[in-house]
Amino acid sequence: MPGAVPSVDPAPAPASAPVRPTRPIRLGRSRWPKPWHLLPGPLATPFTFGYTLLLVATSLFAEHADPELVHSLLQASSTDVEHLAQAPLLVLVASALWIAGGPASAYAVAFLIVLTALERRAGALRTAAVFFGGHVIATLATELPVGAAVALGHLPVDALRRLDYGISFGVMACTGALAGLLPGWARWPILAGVTWFAVSNLLFSGDPVSDSGHLLALVLGTCARPLLRRPRGSRPTAIVSGRC
Repeated sequence: MPGAVPSVDPAPAPASAPVRPTRPIRLGRSRWPKPWHLLPGPLATPFTFGYTLLLVATSLFAEHADPELVHSLLQASSTDVEHLAQAPLLVLVASALWIAGGPASAYAVAFLIVLTALERRAGALRTAAVFFGGHVIATLATELPVGAAVALGHLPVDALRRLDYGISFGVMACTGALAGLLPGWARWPILAGVTWFAVSNLLFSGDPVSDSGHLLALVLGTCARPLLRRPRGSRPTAIVSGRC
């Protein structure tokens, strides 16, 4: 129509660049464990926590009870050849209820730190399997040759009743297993230091039977690494709960 003003389409708005989602800032997280994570807890590490309470009870009993009674119980718990021939299952369990050297010994401190760290990575069942597996295998592997040496006349008969008890074999096995689960920068220094400790004791101490068992338990724990590593794969989808 004459006099009509032609309509003008508005200019298209410039396309805006896609906004990239920003990563949430995580505060308070560190690659180093919290100090309280180095000690066992009833929920996070139930096996280590319960076992620690049991060892504390037996250590207090050994310190405050009648010395003759304590000595009799330690003798009955000893995994020497004579007791292993009479009641193997009983002494293998009972010998792991005592701490040789008391709760202030190096193996008692290592028990707390090593088993706590291993259980946080491998779980309670596998940690218990490594501990008792190393304890049993290293005990049998060191005591049975003693019995054979006595039978052949290379050792006196008193060697069949040597006092042998404690948690050291299990602790060494768990140390080797824990080292296998750590990254290389931590694994090799730990294995080198513990191996040097075990070998030096074997060469210069007066108890080659126990010290050879420590070295064997360390090797057994290190070989258990493939059984403890969790399979790689997609993580399970988290279940959203309404609880806070």
